[in-house]
Amino acid sequence: MTTKEKAPKETPLMKQYNEIKRKYPDACLLFRVGDFYETFGEDAIRASKILGIVLTKRGAGSETETALAGFPHHSLNTYLPKLVKAGLRVAICDQLEDPKMTKTIVKRGVTELVTPGVSMNDEVLHSKSNNFLAALYFGKKSLGVAFLDVSTGEFLTAQGNEEYIDKLLQNFNPSEVLVPKQNKNDFKETFGEDFHNFYLEDWVYKEDYALQTLTNHFKTVSLKGFGIEELPDGIIAAGAILYYLSETQHDRIQHITSIQRIAEDAYVWMDRFTIRNLELYHSYNPNAVTLLDVIDRTLSPMGSRLLKRWLALPLKDINKIRSRHEVVSYLKDNQDVLKKIQQQIKQISDLERLISKIATGKVTPREVIYLKDSLDAILPIKDLALASPLEAVKTIGDSLHSCDLLREKITHTLNPDAPVAIAKGNAIASGINNELDELRVISTTGKEFLEGIEKRESEITGISSLKISFNNVFGYYIEVRNTHKDKVPVEWIRKQTLVNAERYITEELKEYETKILGAEEKIHKLETELFEHLVAWIATYIKPVQLNANLVAQLDCLTSFAQLALENNYVCPVLDDTFDLEISNGRHPVIEKQLPIGIPYIANDVFLDRDSQQIIMITGPNMSGKSAILRQTALIVLLSQMGSFVPADSVRMGIVDKIFTRVGASDNISMGESTFMVEMNETASILNNISDRSLVLLDEIGRGTSTYDGISIAWAIAEYLHEHPSQPKTLFATHYHELNEMSDMLPRIQNYNVSVKELKDTVLFVRKLVKGGSAHSFGIHVAKMAGMPQTVILKAQKLLKKLEKDHSGEALNGIKSAKEELQLSIFNLDDPLLEEIRDEILGLDINTLTPVEALMKLNEIRRMLSKK
Repeated sequence: MTTKEKAPKETPLMKQYNEIKRKYPDACLLFRVGDFYETFGEDAIRASKILGIVLTKRGAGSETETALAGFPHHSLNTYLPKLVKAGLRVAICDQLEDPKMTKTIVKRGVTELVTPGVSMNDEVLHSKSNNFLAALYFGKKSLGVAFLDVSTGEFLTAQGNEEYIDKLLQNFNPSEVLVPKQNKNDFKETFGEDFHNFYLEDWVYKEDYALQTLTNHFKTVSLKGFGIEELPDGIIAAGAILYYLSETQHDRIQHITSIQRIAEDAYVWMDRFTIRNLELYHSYNPNAVTLLDVIDRTLSPMGSRLLKRWLALPLKDINKIRSRHEVVSYLKDNQDVLKKIQQQIKQISDLERLISKIATGKVTPREVIYLKDSLDAILPIKDLALASPLEAVKTIGDSLHSCDLLREKITHTLNPDAPVAIAKGNAIASGINNELDELRVISTTGKEFLEGIEKRESEITGISSLKISFNNVFGYYIEVRNTHKDKVPVEWIRKQTLVNAERYITEELKEYETKILGAEEKIHKLETELFEHLVAWIATYIKPVQLNANLVAQLDCLTSFAQLALENNYVCPVLDDTFDLEISNGRHPVIEKQLPIGIPYIANDVFLDRDSQQIIMITGPNMSGKSAILRQTALIVLLSQMGSFVPADSVRMGIVDKIFTRVGASDNISMGESTFMVEMNETASILNNISDRSLVLLDEIGRGTSTYDGISIAWAIAEYLHEHPSQPKTLFATHYHELNEMSDMLPRIQNYNVSVKELKDTVLFVRKLVKGGSAHSFGIHVAKMAGMPQTVILKAQKLLKKLEKDHSGEALNGIKSAKEELQLSIFNLDDPLLEEIRDEILGLDINTLTPVEALMKLNEIRRMLSKK
C-alpha cells in the first residue's frame, strides 16, 4: 500500500505572496514585510545580482525552501531605479492596513507597477531626456505608433510605413515598446532587438476600444480637436498606451491633457542611417562628441529636452524658421536682455515634471515650493518679453501665465522651508487651521511641561541627575542612577532595571504622554489632509503651468542658439524660394571645437543647384577631409532649419525637405549582412525616396566590393542621380579618380578635389576644396604616415608604378569589354544555360526596375555564368 505524498505546506505569508505573484508573472515583485521589501525565488536571484545584495534562503532545509533577498523599505528610492534601469518591470506590493489593527495576516496589494517606460521616480529619469513609452500597431496598410512621457504628460502619435516608424523610434528612443503578441517576430525582424519590449494581448489593439479609451480620458466626444482623427492606426497605438497605464496602476493621469500628431510633412526627412552617420545625438563610439553636445547651451531641463526634439525634427516651413531666426538675432543683438532671461531661466525647476507629480499625487512639500519659486522666476521673463519690439518675443510674453492666485495660495499655505516629506512635519504654515495651531501649542508646551516636571522632581527628591526620556516600548519615563534609588518616592512605578540605573513612570507622566502623543498624531494627520487638499487645488492649474513650461523651453532653446552664435561666431542663414545651397567658408560645428588651441579650422565653400552644379564629385585621398566636408554641409542645413545660426561666413539656401547620407563602409555583420549589402540597402533607400529638394551625400560608394565592381556601381548611381527628374543636390566623395571622366559626358557634374601638397617623400593634407579632379590616390603616403615598415612601403611603390604603366585607363575599358563579351555570349544560343539567361533578361520590365534590383539581377546572371 502506497501512501499519497503530501504537498509542501504553504505558510499564510507565502500563500498570500504566491496569489499576488500569479497576477504579475512578468514583474519582479517587491513584497513588503514589516520594515523590508522582500523578493523570493527567481526574483530574489535576479535582484541580488542587479542590486549586489545578499541572497539567503527562507525555510532553509525544509520542503518550502526558497531564495530570499531584501532591503529596508526606506531604501526603495536607491534600489528601485537600479532594477528598472536593468530593464525589469517592478511591482511594488505594500501593506494596505496597519499590522497593529489586525490579528490575522496583514492585507497586501500592488500599489504601483514601475516599468522602464512608466516611471515618475527622479532617480530613474534623466532630467535632460524624455522617458518615452511607445506602443506599436501593425495595421493593414501602415503602422501606427504612439509615444508618451508619463513624467511630463507629452503624448504624440503618428502612422506611416516601416521606414518612417523606424526613424521615429530612432529619434524618440523609447525606454519601453508595447507590441501586440501576434507581431512579436514582425517587430524584431523590422526594428531589431535593441528595445525593451512588452507584449500586450491582441484584443487591446481595437479601434473602437482605443477611441472610447481616449475620448473618456480627454472628456471629449471625438478626437477632431487634436487633429488625429485621420490616423486610425495611430489612435489604436495611443489607446494601447492608456490601457497599459491603467494596468500598471497609473490612474491619476490628468496631466496628460492633449495628444499631438507628429506631422510627417512638417519636418525634414532623415532616415536612420543619416541620423546615425551625422552623429546628431548619439554615437556608436562612446567617446565621440555629438552635435547635441556642442550646440546645447540650454539652462533648464524642459529646454534641453525640447532642443533634442528640434534636432530630431527640423522644420520645413520657411516662415516658422525665419521667426526663430528673428528671435535669435534679437537676443544676439541685445545681450543685456539675453543675460537677464538666462538668469531667470536658471532659477526655474523642471516645471513639466513638477506639475505631473502634482497630478499623480507624488509630490513633496518642498517640490511645491520649487513650483512656486519657478513661477515667481517667470514674471521678470514675461516683463522682458512684453517690452521687446519683436512681435514673436512679445507673443511669448503675452502667452506666459502669471498664475498669481496659485503662487499666492502656495506662499500662504506652506512654510518656505517646507520639508522633503510631509511626515517630517511643519510643512503647513501657521494661521491656516485653528485646530492645527492649538495642537502645535499642546505639543510644544507639553514638552516644556515635561522639562518642568523633571526640574520639580529633581528638587523634591534631591536627585540632581534625574532625567525624563522617551522610548517606543513604554513611552516617557524617569531614569534614576542606582546611587540615588533609595531616594525614589514610593508612588513611582518601576518599569525597567538597567546595569547602572532604574526607570520609572508616574500617573502624571502617563497623562501628559497621552496628551502629547495624541497631539503629534493628530498634527501629522491634519498636515497630510491640508497638504492633499492643496495639491488637489493646484491640479486645477495643470494646463497653464504646462503652457508656461513649453514657452520657457522654447525661449531656452532660442537663448541657447543666441549664446552658441556669440561664442562661436555663427551667422544667420538667408532662406529663399530657390533650390540652391550656397555656403561660404562653412565649418564643421563639432570638429572645429575639437581642434587643439591655435590650429584654425580649414573652412570650405560649397555651391549646389539643379541647373549647373547639381552633383559635385569630390576626389582626394583618405584622411584629406572629404567626409568632413560632406557632413558639415548636412549639419549646416540642419542647424539652419532648426532655427539656429550656422558656422560659416554666409549661407543662402532654399528649403531642404530630405537629407540622405551614405557615409563610410559601416558594417552590420552582427545582423548577418555584409558591408557591401548594407551599403547597397542604404543606397537603395536613397534612390527610391529622392525629391527635388533633397540633399544627397554619398561617401565612398562601392568601396565594399572589388575595384571594377565599385567603380561601375558608383558610376551608375551618379548617372542615375544626374538623370533623375528631381535632380537632387548631391555631394559625391570618392577615391575612384576614374569617376572624374563623368563630367565630360554629364553637364551638371562638376569635379572638385580636396587639395594635397606632395612633398619629396611625404604628403601634406591642405583640406581645401578646389575645382578640378584628383589625378591619383595617395594611399601609400597614408600607409607611410601610419608607420608601416619601410620594406612594405618600397614594395608597394614599385608595384604601383608597374600597375599604372600596365593598366593605364583599363578600368573603364575593362567594364566596356566585359559588357560586350557578355552581350556576345548571351546571344550564342547553342548553350541552353545562355538561352535561359536570355529569357531572364528579356522578361525584365526595365521601366519598374530599381537600380539596386538591376545590380542584384546582374549579380544573379553572373553567378549562373560562373557555374557554366
